[in-house]
Amino acid sequence: MNPRKKVDLKLIIIGALGVGKTSLLHRYVHKTFYEDYQTTLGASILSKIIILEDTTLKLQPLITAPWGHCSFLWDTGGQERFRSMVSTFYKGSDGCVLAFDVTDLESFEALETWRGDVLAKTIPMEQPYPMVVLGNKIDLEDRQVPQEVAQGWCKEKDIPYFEVSAKNDINVVQAFEMLAGRALSRYRSILESYLTDSIKLSPEDQPKSRCC
Repeated sequence: MNPRKKVDLKLIIIGALGVGKTSLLHRYVHKTFYEDYQTTLGASILSKIIILEDTTLKLQPLITAPWGHCSFLWDTGGQERFRSMVSTFYKGSDGCVLAFDVTDLESFEALETWRGDVLAKTIPMEQPYPMVVLGNKIDLEDRQVPQEVAQGWCKEKDIPYFEVSAKNDINVVQAFEMLAGRALSRYRSILESYLTDSIKLSPEDQPKSRCC
């Protein structure tokens, strides 16, 4: 693909309340971290352009409220009463970040539900829907989710796992760009399948009309 051509990817970032989704997003996009993030109650649009595999990717993050819409990434806030509303916006996404807090066991146990919500709302295709799991806040000491437990769950689901810290900038870029790469690969496969199907019937293949 021509690197001068931009490909827009729409990804989502979801997880329980307080796992650090907004912090992760700002660390990736702006390379910044703030201690005093508040629960996401509105929507703020961010953007990032990267070159990956000779392709220019336009990433259009939009952090949202638990009930809002997002383009590339969105932070749902994780509140149960909003889940039925935000699930509408899973549709049309190209991939997903599942985030949890390694110091909060319940946030890890909730991954199964979040994953199920996404898969139930996305359109099934031959190409697997890309996901990555991020275990955030590894800079803290009071850990409740052992690394091997998280790795085991992800291995069972065939999802890449990253231990990350938005605060200390550990593995954040690597995680997001792996997801972007997988989403790009899926985008290319879908596009190629569409183009192949569209040219299967050439003029020579079409039935010829007969005269009575």
